[in-house]
Amino acid sequence: MKKITLSFCLLLAVGIYAQEKVTSKIVKNPKTVKTASGLEYTITTKGNGKKPQVGDKIKVHYTGKLTNDTIFDSSLKSGQPFEFKLGAGQVIKGWDEAFQLLQVGDKATLKLPADIAYGERAMGPIPANSVLIFDVELLDVIEGVKPWVAKTKDTIKTASGLQYIYFQKNEKGEAIKKGSNVKVHYSGFFKDGKMFDSSVDRGQPFALKCGVGSVIPGWDEGLQLLKKGEKAKLIIPYNLAYGEQGRPPVIPAKSDLIFDVEIVDVQEPVVPKPFNVSGLTATKTASGLEYYVINKSSNPTQAQAGKTVKVHYTGFLADGKIFDSSIERGEPIEFPLGQGYVIPGWEEGISLMHIGDKMRLVIPYYLAYGEQGRPPIIPERADLIFDVELIEVK
Repeated sequence: MKKITLSFCLLLAVGIYAQEKVTSKIVKNPKTVKTASGLEYTITTKGNGKKPQVGDKIKVHYTGKLTNDTIFDSSLKSGQPFEFKLGAGQVIKGWDEAFQLLQVGDKATLKLPADIAYGERAMGPIPANSVLIFDVELLDVIEGVKPWVAKTKDTIKTASGLQYIYFQKNEKGEAIKKGSNVKVHYSGFFKDGKMFDSSVDRGQPFALKCGVGSVIPGWDEGLQLLKKGEKAKLIIPYNLAYGEQGRPPVIPAKSDLIFDVEIVDVQEPVVPKPFNVSGLTATKTASGLEYYVINKSSNPTQAQAGKTVKVHYTGFLADGKIFDSSIERGEPIEFPLGQGYVIPGWEEGISLMHIGDKMRLVIPYYLAYGEQGRPPIIPERADLIFDVELIEVK
């Protein structure tokens, strides 16, 4: 049963499926156990498979009922198991607790009081303050990302205080230097081993331009010590990470951070060429946005609110200085349109485009980053120019 929430990131875990043969036996006299939270669970069929841990991805079948036996949801209708990351807040609290008590092959009935279900909120067919009953089966466990073990490896410390440990070297790999476009798989941990972010978990490496301040200083320094194909653990003191303030609510103040990184690809920097608007006339909308059509494609698919778009772009200040570019990184940006993920001038401008279109957007400051700007990159009251190409609409 999904919990409807905004999450720090979309998590698509990758891992190792349990290999053992699972058998299950019906429990003749099942007992109901009540936990301190008020959760009640009754194991009706006992399996012998893997027990999940926080951070693991699990597959379950379920049927959800109200106390009057009204079914409000069931994965059995579609025949498609539900998957989620355990302990990550992707589901209601009672589920995160209950599945840590089960193992693969178990079938159980869960009774969840409202405060560990949906509480005072009504949720579709579920009234507010509802006690919920779930018949569940734990089908599979996919192990989550764990920190690399470095007990027998040498730790190297730089003058800045950064520490790093090699896990895999590649002397023939292309070196990373300032301006290099780099793709990195990483997992970030606190010193207690708790993971706070992972590209491995999402199944998508992170693309960045190295050495230009687009990431924390510990990354800019640490990655330039590595080559394509190498793996290392970066131990980054808080002053080279998110500093005194941290990045609440995910990164606490003065947090030292640990990253396990793998350099997937290294490319020489690409210098974006500004679109040529000579001889073209800008169109101005009611909001004050201006745009030049550089290339008009024949593709009928238009970007619309509610759809996910993929866009290549280069952003310029009014003096022509580039402040950001997906072309430099070699990685287009992807985001859902119409949900406030980008500045208002982008929301409006991209919605005018079809797949294959190229435009220059001239965005007044009040449709960009407003009175305050985004120091130190975007000055106060900065009008911005973006050369954009719509690559894909999903």
